[in-house]
Amino acid sequence: MKKLPCKKYIFPIPLAFILLGTLFLLVRFLSADTSEDRRFEAYTKDLFTREITSTTMNLHYTLANPAAYGIEEYAITLGQAGPSDVSSQQNAVSDLAEQKEFLDSIHVSRLNEENQLIYQLIEEDLQNQEALRDLTLFQEYLSPSLGIQTQLPILLCEYTFRTRQDILDYLSLLKEVPEYFSQILDFEREKSAQGYFMNDTAADGVIAQCSAFIAFPDNICLESVFRQKIADFPDLSSEEKQALLELHTKLIAVCIIPAYQSLINGLTELKGTGANAKGLAGMEGGREYYLYLLRSQVGTSDSVDAIRRRLTQQLLADSGEMQEILSSDPSLLTSENDTAGTQTPAEILKQLQQSIQEDFPALDHTDYEIKYVDESLENYLSPAFYLTPPADTVSPNAIYINGASSMEGIELFTTLAHEGFPGHLYQTVYFARTSPQLIRYLYVPGGYVEGWATYVESFAYSYAEGNDALLRLLWLNRSVNLCLYSLMDIGIHYDGWTLADTLLFLNQFGITDTAAAANIYEYIIETPANYLKYYYGYLNFLDIREAVKTSEGERFSMKKFHQRVLELGPMPFDLLKEKLGVQS
Repeated sequence: MKKLPCKKYIFPIPLAFILLGTLFLLVRFLSADTSEDRRFEAYTKDLFTREITSTTMNLHYTLANPAAYGIEEYAITLGQAGPSDVSSQQNAVSDLAEQKEFLDSIHVSRLNEENQLIYQLIEEDLQNQEALRDLTLFQEYLSPSLGIQTQLPILLCEYTFRTRQDILDYLSLLKEVPEYFSQILDFEREKSAQGYFMNDTAADGVIAQCSAFIAFPDNICLESVFRQKIADFPDLSSEEKQALLELHTKLIAVCIIPAYQSLINGLTELKGTGANAKGLAGMEGGREYYLYLLRSQVGTSDSVDAIRRRLTQQLLADSGEMQEILSSDPSLLTSENDTAGTQTPAEILKQLQQSIQEDFPALDHTDYEIKYVDESLENYLSPAFYLTPPADTVSPNAIYINGASSMEGIELFTTLAHEGFPGHLYQTVYFARTSPQLIRYLYVPGGYVEGWATYVESFAYSYAEGNDALLRLLWLNRSVNLCLYSLMDIGIHYDGWTLADTLLFLNQFGITDTAAAANIYEYIIETPANYLKYYYGYLNFLDIREAVKTSEGERFSMKKFHQRVLELGPMPFDLLKEKLGVQS
């Protein structure tokens, strides 16, 4: 007998039960995600607190009101300079292992999108810390270009007095300077003993800066700035103000000036022990440290060969375009552009805010100040710079101009675009207004920040008034110069170029000024990978934009592209490409 197929019985389930079951599963799923997010955010909050309280400067410049974030007690310290003792190093290794263990315990797929990004940022930072562990002797606190000896006075001068406690913290920091500089000198002595000390030219530069800073003890810039801030501070009696002024003068005399003199004496003793006159490639482990800088500072995982190829490609493209422009109008070689020649910095910044509206998203009214570098620091600081405000106030926004640079015309115009709108100030404030988690402020690769500011410079040349062909030529000339410096950076620090090698390279481009070449060579030795933060960062933004434009076709909007980049905020370029759907 033929068997009939078994009947599959379907039991009727009331719709209410189906809905309840679905709701139960949904709640369970969401609660698991929320639980994982809470666990991860508790960790990042603790990590953020530990990092910013590791130095009082970090804390003060990151948060205007630490108490609002549960930070009410903290040690007054400038931090630890150089490798710490064996016990501290072991604690650091243990802490790194604990962080990795915690990250491994996180189910990344259960985190929300923002926390997944933060997870990736922390993970990459831990990898960078691991890479640095055996390369600490390559770190440098003192250099004529970016050394702490020039940065500290600016940070102290700009130390905002919001509360009475801020004043006390500031005065306590002055007391910490001698010990901090002593740690730096100990580190320099260790570098010297191991063959990693700076060359004599760099040492002479730092010594000259320290000497200039304390040359007139009674007229040191910290004194005049402190006096003004105390005069402006409310709710201080005349007696309190006088007592603070007297204490400050005493601390300058017994702490600051002797500390700087100790650097002068210590570096003078160590001169001649810098055995390596070349870049990082001239020292054991130097290439590994250079790769670390590319990843941690520039924000790229690209190989050196890939970076070199991309630089060469851009150099050929820009040089070719320059030749085309000059072929059409050879007179441009001798033309002068007087763009913004009579405009004040305030007028330029106001104009830029109007000019950028077609290409960049709107930014609500932003207060900012234009300040000038103290005369005692003019010879040793950049032509201009932007001082980042606390994350919880996003103010004050200060753009410093170095009067010694004598900038004017198109140079001043594009520099203020780099530092102000749509550069550093604009990018910083725009991202802050997206209300990111505070932990994001710990992971800011220089390649994103400086690359963005260089990228927007190319727009600034088109915003300026004048001969369009000449303005384009001026941008291409700047691009070519930055590209050459970036190629030199690789040649010096990765390939081991000597000054003679560098001169030969520059001669191929008609640059024969030996003294100028020697100055550039020395600057690059002192600041490895610095030019790449600016220029390779710029090229990454350019390439990402073109990739998105190709993908979106007619749907592409320059303003919307910039908005997405700004909202995503600072991150390594691999992650930025991933978030924008760009193939590496």
